[in-house]
Amino acid sequence: MKRTLRRRILAAVIVLAAALPIAARSWTALAARDDVYRTASATPPQHVAIIFGAGVRNGYPTAMLYDRVAAGVELYRAGRVQQLLMSGDDRGDQYNEPAAMRRTALQLGVPDSAILLDPAGRSTYDTCRRASADFGLRSAVLVTQDFHLDRALMLCRSMGIDAVGFSADRRPYRSIWWNQFREIPATLNAMIELWVTKPGRG
Repeated sequence: MKRTLRRRILAAVIVLAAALPIAARSWTALAARDDVYRTASATPPQHVAIIFGAGVRNGYPTAMLYDRVAAGVELYRAGRVQQLLMSGDDRGDQYNEPAAMRRTALQLGVPDSAILLDPAGRSTYDTCRRASADFGLRSAVLVTQDFHLDRALMLCRSMGIDAVGFSADRRPYRSIWWNQFREIPATLNAMIELWVTKPGRG
């Protein structure tokens, strides 16, 4: 009898452990569904767009990162934002997301005066925290791919930023299925950071 009870408890724990990340992901998707825009003209105007890092290779932005910058430039050209805050990982000369983002924006015609750099945005949590605490943002358009927007919106809003999302999806991405799967545990981890391991840092 005791062995059966232990098995049932273990099964319940396993089911709960599997369900929690999926529930967290579903909740953020539901909360964000009405605040993600796909055209610049439909996006509510804000002073700043936050562009999240997404990797560089040999100093050049990955396809995802290039499209995030291009989407931010689209907002700027449409007059929906006046500045682009480019936040990413600056771990050295060979890997500098903000520098690559800045070069891309300049090549696309954005003046340097409209570009802000955050070289310490090593995670989505860090980008949102620093946008609020260090850059003093209270509203912004968040620019990233669809799979990432739900978590970014949840984090930035929890940091006191009245945020909407602008989709940077511009092409098929080779790693899209992996990124969508990764968002399930990443969303739960973001909630743990907000309310357990790093509360009050925003």
